[in-house]
Amino acid sequence: MKVFITGGSSGIGLATALLYHERGYEVAIAGRSFEKLEAASQGRLATYQLDVASQESVGEVTARYMREHDNQAPDLLINCAGVMIPGEFISMPETDYWSNIDVDFKGTVLMCKAFAPAMVKRGSGQIVNVASVAGFLGIYGYTGYSAAKFAVMGFSEALRFELEPKGVSVSVVCPPDTETPGLDLEISMRPPETHAVAGSIKPVSAEVVAEAMVRGIDKKKNTIVIGALSKLYYRLKGIWPELFHVIVSSDVRKVQNH
Repeated sequence: MKVFITGGSSGIGLATALLYHERGYEVAIAGRSFEKLEAASQGRLATYQLDVASQESVGEVTARYMREHDNQAPDLLINCAGVMIPGEFISMPETDYWSNIDVDFKGTVLMCKAFAPAMVKRGSGQIVNVASVAGFLGIYGYTGYSAAKFAVMGFSEALRFELEPKGVSVSVVCPPDTETPGLDLEISMRPPETHAVAGSIKPVSAEVVAEAMVRGIDKKKNTIVIGALSKLYYRLKGIWPELFHVIVSSDVRKVQNH
């Protein structure tokens, strides 16, 4: 089985790649930094230097992958590449806002567009798009990131209906805060209101997320929400969205009135 993982040089992407490598799968990881890819691979994983937000880069790299694999797409594509740049909408630099959209959403679409046709032609394949808890909960200070991840959720759902009859499954993953190299910087950029909403919730390890994600992929689950609290909010938002709004608005007001 051949696996291609974007954002594979660190965090959830790398942890997932190593799990599949341990199974004996042929795993390729992609990322922007050649040095980070080489350090992550240690000769165990194939590496592709790739900027998922660039249509040219995606086209060149995926075409090369196909040439190197008898014009076959991977059996499993995991779109894990992403950035998380928080900030209040009014004061947030536009470049930061659009970076969320370009990498997290556009990058996901471009990768699917590159490999899905070959999967459909073959009549088999799995696509897994990594969204976030912020893909179903709008979070204070995350107008860019939540917009991108909500888009990934909707895109994945619509794509699933198109591709499943043709033999290709589509899953979307919603992890909570995860211990990754960029998390400390991201937390330092959060507005105080975001910290209040997050409360004392501790980030989970990339390995825990990867294990839960792989279990869900094995079962071809449509939506993989990771963590008990995340699952609770997922159900609450779907069943009683007004209550969710009241809870979060209360947390935000406490900070602003302090």
